Amino acid sequence: MLKTPIPEAEALKLSPMSLAFVGDAVQALYTRTRVTVGSTIKTAALHKEVTQVVKAVSQAKEADFIIPSLTPVEWDVFRRARNSKVLTSAKHAEQGEYRKASGLEAVIGFLFLTGNEQRLDYVLSAAFDEAQKLQEKD
Repeated sequence: MLKTPIPEAEALKLSPMSLAFVGDAVQALYTRTRVTVGSTIKTAALHKEVTQVVKAVSQAKEADFIIPSLTPVEWDVFRRARNSKVLTSAKHAEQGEYRKASGLEAVIGFLFLTGNEQRLDYVLSAAFDEAQKLQEKD
């Protein structure tokens, strides 16, 4: 966890894409840890499993699952990131999926930076579990 969380008001002043930048790293580390601990799978297979969770297409579906449980502040963070003007896009995702993924990442980054550990754990766990369910369907 972050040694010294920043106040919510300060986090809200950051650009939505900065929050998403942090959130992407936090979700990737969380997912890597979840798939690695207790596993005997080789690293290449672990990497494949992680990328299935943290790629934009999956994150967009995870976001659809999580959106109904967002608090008003989290929804605002999500909406701001989703609506940000971005010049890049994900390789294998449509623009709408990329925007939703950015929204989810921004919420994760916001929760991490503000030190809201319980809520962060809920969002990360829910996203991971939803991604696992989606993988089982495919």
